[in-house]
Amino acid sequence: MPLPRNAKPPPRIQIGNPAPMIDCGRYAAKRTVGDDITVSADIFADGHDVLRAVVRSQAPGSRKAVENPMQRIDAQVAGDRWAGTFHVDRLGRHTWTIEAWSDAFASWREEIRRKIDAGQTDLSGELSEGEVLLEQAAARAKKGPDRQHIERALACLRDDNASAEIALEPELCEIIERYPDRSRATTMDATLTVEVDRVRARAGAWYELFPRSWGGFAGVEQVIPELAELGFDVLYLPPIHPIGLTNRKGMNNTLTAAPGDPGSPWAIGDATGGHTAIHPDLGTIEEFDSLVATANQHGIDIALDFAIQCSADHPWLTEHPEWFNRRPDGTLKYAENPPKKYQDIYNVNWESEDWRGLWNALRDVVAYWADHGVKVFRVDNPHTKPLAFWEWLIAELRRKHPELIFLAEAFTRAAMMRQLAKVGFNQSYTYFTWKSSKWELTDYVTELATSGMQDYYRPNFFVNTPDILTEELQQGGPPKFASRLVLAATLSPTYGIYSGFESFERVPVRPGSEEYDHSEKYEVKQRSLDGPLLSLIERINTIRRENPAFEQLDNIQFLTTENDALIAYAKRTGDNTVITVVTLDPVAAQEGVVVVPYGLGLAPVFTVTDLLSGESFDWRMGRNFVRLDPYRVAHLLRVT
Repeated sequence: MPLPRNAKPPPRIQIGNPAPMIDCGRYAAKRTVGDDITVSADIFADGHDVLRAVVRSQAPGSRKAVENPMQRIDAQVAGDRWAGTFHVDRLGRHTWTIEAWSDAFASWREEIRRKIDAGQTDLSGELSEGEVLLEQAAARAKKGPDRQHIERALACLRDDNASAEIALEPELCEIIERYPDRSRATTMDATLTVEVDRVRARAGAWYELFPRSWGGFAGVEQVIPELAELGFDVLYLPPIHPIGLTNRKGMNNTLTAAPGDPGSPWAIGDATGGHTAIHPDLGTIEEFDSLVATANQHGIDIALDFAIQCSADHPWLTEHPEWFNRRPDGTLKYAENPPKKYQDIYNVNWESEDWRGLWNALRDVVAYWADHGVKVFRVDNPHTKPLAFWEWLIAELRRKHPELIFLAEAFTRAAMMRQLAKVGFNQSYTYFTWKSSKWELTDYVTELATSGMQDYYRPNFFVNTPDILTEELQQGGPPKFASRLVLAATLSPTYGIYSGFESFERVPVRPGSEEYDHSEKYEVKQRSLDGPLLSLIERINTIRRENPAFEQLDNIQFLTTENDALIAYAKRTGDNTVITVVTLDPVAAQEGVVVVPYGLGLAPVFTVTDLLSGESFDWRMGRNFVRLDPYRVAHLLRVT
């Protein structure tokens, strides 16, 4: 191996294993505005020099980097892991790196201290080294008290009767640390990135409804104040566009629509328009703008469905036939996910020769709605579209609209779901909907919160959707609806429900199916906010807002219950600690204990207040008795 050709010797300080780092820095970690971002790395060098390090961060659009000190976090065990923090108060992509250097004066000072402790008296050679270090420090220091202090120490050190104790003066060391010599500093090889979103990308409560079942945009606008009182942050609307007539689906997804059947909103487009048009039964663009404005006044974001598919009547099929897949006989190929068939929907051809035109047209669709105040998009089946497209689209749109949030509706292989989050999706659907046992929930949430996924994958725990009525809800009845609500809202910072959940809708179209009977996807219902579960929903959302512990994912700690029908976990942020206990049995009462470990950082004996009932109990480290039943499915115990 040939010698390095550098003019200076290679750096002696090593900076490795930085965090957070996603796929060797290929993708950005995710955080939200107002966060103090903690970064860490292994920092070490040969020899015994005292090292210093800073994290240097730069906000988007800023010309100046900000430095914050790093400290060794495992110094008591002579470890080499260092950590530092920087604050983010701006949306967009922030960059950061680490710089480390050898502190020559502190190293010399440590050598002097050890020799004095060992009883050495002749330190003349060492003191001559100190003179040089102080001269260099004085030259770097600003004129004024700091330089004067260094020069006085230098004068004392030059005295024939100089004492080495001068080197140990704490104030002198503090002053010199302010003017470090970084001429031989080492900078981390990579510059890493953090994507900073609105807080709503991390935490919020979603409500999904079909506007055609609520009287169109005007009717939905009337219930906005009620949704706000219930504590919802995002109102998600399935596609609001014209619906095709060709192959329109009838009630319960039948192949032939009866007169008056409205069809599926996901069969987008007719002769009047496509993805930027509005179904006339819902209202006008002016009424939509009014809905968005009213929602914003009440602190609610309107989320639109972005589905990249077209009915046979969508204008794009005639304007851009090259954007669609055709069989050798010239017929169009409708969408399929065997055994499911979607005869009323056609997918686009991602291999089209005009793929650039297709990408730009889809970008323009999202930009159109963003210009009308939509800040959140729930993306339908993103896992069936190219990852490169999503990475480009989200980055392109967020350059102008950094406030945008994209939710990936992908129930597919775990690797694809993780990759969608990495390429830019701000939130993701999860497997929570089908996780029912104590061990399933514990293992899955632990993976989301501690495996590294917490740095880029933000879960949205929807308890039901228009496509998913789980067997658990079908058979568990109202107690199971209540317990699943509590689990979703307290395990994850973001959760959602689909309209009808609050009324315990749970009849499947046939045994063994997760499709609703009389599915709202194919017919219009008469909806209103009057379900019996609404009072619990409002209370849960209030509790979430009043307790910062529920706004985080990675602060969860599962607790032993000694009964698999009970699940317990603690969340702590600052001095806010909440212990949640939920029964998984919708039929019988369950008793057990919740074991509070000493590692939770609580007093040996403490008081908890149930935020659902208002009762207070004396708890302690170790075993604490609990009893829950179908009429009282959970304790939310705030440590007071």
